[in-house]
Amino acid sequence: MKILVLSSLYPNAAQPRHGIFIEHRVAHLARPGDEIRVVAPVPWFPSAHPMFGRYAEFGRAPQVATRRGLAIGHPRYPVLPKIGMAPAPWLMAAALYPHIARLRRTFDFDAIDSYYLYPDGVAAGLLARMFGRPFLMSALGTDVSLIPQHRAERRMILAAVARAAAVTTVCGALRDELLALGAAADKVRVVEHGVDLMLFRPPADRDALRRSLGLDGPVVLSVGHLIDRKGHDLVIRAVAALPGVTLMIAGDGPREAALRALAAALGVAARVRFLGHVDQARLPGLYGAADVAVNGADREGIANVLLEALACGTPLVATPVWGSPEVVRVPEAGLLSADRSAGAIGAAIARLLAALPERAATRRYAERYDWRETGRLHRALLAAAVSARE
Repeated sequence: MKILVLSSLYPNAAQPRHGIFIEHRVAHLARPGDEIRVVAPVPWFPSAHPMFGRYAEFGRAPQVATRRGLAIGHPRYPVLPKIGMAPAPWLMAAALYPHIARLRRTFDFDAIDSYYLYPDGVAAGLLARMFGRPFLMSALGTDVSLIPQHRAERRMILAAVARAAAVTTVCGALRDELLALGAAADKVRVVEHGVDLMLFRPPADRDALRRSLGLDGPVVLSVGHLIDRKGHDLVIRAVAALPGVTLMIAGDGPREAALRALAAALGVAARVRFLGHVDQARLPGLYGAADVAVNGADREGIANVLLEALACGTPLVATPVWGSPEVVRVPEAGLLSADRSAGAIGAAIARLLAALPERAATRRYAERYDWRETGRLHRALLAAAVSARE
């Protein structure tokens, strides 16, 4: 098959952390003889000057790139701030049409494989109709749990789902919500994400690793962008009630100053380490050194950090939202908090620290999340779509 991947979440040189999980998924999609090209649109912005903050990243993104052996185009598309999201799929499709038309001269693709339902998936549906090709949509999280709360966007998502050859979701909870919104049950399949089991693995010498990081006693790790919905504030409050427990926070973002102030106000600044942005290659060492990894988020599909921690042999405390209960469902995986509150998270951390599972058992459980199986299942849906068209 010749597969055209479409996603505005695909990582690029200016945004290397952007949608790494999509890059992993696509990397395990092809079989011998298959060809893949990636169209990863970037919002148009006129300047790459650092004074514009994250908007400058759009200006710095390259026009073309090669990552993991795949050719990637980053065409620009217009975004209209304060206008609302309703025009977004049409603007994206209109901007991408000439790029894809040129690409088709040398790469006559068999199907469009899109990631994130809105605007990407809806735009993929428009483009698939223009080019006469089947398309797949993949739901990842807020494209189901948040965006469909808006009536116009919900209507466009459901119309695109009805026309798609298939729709995948990364967890059962997202599938259930799509069905509740009105999607047909036979159209939506769960295809879970995987984890890089070679990169994320238990440390060879955990004691030496902890000494090198200056860690002693129980250690909790919270990983994610420093924004409200990730719940780092809840984890800080939870740890404040657990004497002797050290918290490491890996990530950067706009709430860092507020989180530091919270730790100071609670008298635990000495026990909370803000590590800033941590490259993916360094994350396994942090997971391996921690006793417990905590995810305090308010909504997730299946968060990468859950699977990464488990692959490193580190059990979890996670809030009982969306896909998290589908991961934390056996003792080796850890515990779900009773609810999303500091008290419930702290109680779960205390219970888990008092009876930690064997780290080797946690790793064995994680090995079911294999990107190769994800790729096999996803490719089968693409092959069925292409066969049905023929």
